[in-house]
Amino acid sequence: MTTGMRESVAAVHKLVSELVPNDEWEERHQTETLHWLRGTDDVFRRVKPATPPRHLVSYVVPVDPADRSVLLVDHVNAGLWLPPGGHVDPDEHPAEAARREAYEELGVPVESGLVAEEPVFITVTRTVGIDAGHTDVSLWFVLQLDRQRPLMLDGGEFREARWWSPAEVRDADPARFDPHFTRFWSKLHGDRVEDDSCHRTQP
Repeated sequence: MTTGMRESVAAVHKLVSELVPNDEWEERHQTETLHWLRGTDDVFRRVKPATPPRHLVSYVVPVDPADRSVLLVDHVNAGLWLPPGGHVDPDEHPAEAARREAYEELGVPVESGLVAEEPVFITVTRTVGIDAGHTDVSLWFVLQLDRQRPLMLDGGEFREARWWSPAEVRDADPARFDPHFTRFWSKLHGDRVEDDSCHRTQP
């Protein structure tokens, strides 16, 4: 465990430090997050919507391995198409948070899908929409999920959910998604981003 660090925070530090950034933005977010984790143990949301003002989030991104389509939800608060996910509870492991969110938001039991223990991507994002104004440090986990599987959606969190094919993701306006989603998509499919000039307006 990292010396002097709360055990649960040290576990997050290990996850983040072992990520291999895919572009300059992710490298910056990784460095920023590691610095934050070394500086405070107050990294889990304690009071809704924004105490502390920067806190951990787990995204769980359902991907159908057969056709590489991805499930996104039309999020009520953010007004964007986002992966399912939510805030990491105090001292909860982010991978466990991802599995919990898959069940709470999609009705997918933990044993029915494959969620890795390690995230594939990290982002630091200033929130928008109804709960705008705080910062989410998000770890992105992939859930292997058959798109034909019936879901039980959380109607309080989002308006609808839909599967997006790779072609639909490519052709869509990036502003409809989380500001880092297209970069996540590139990393997931092995597209190394060498020049981040097209992303310089991102948070």
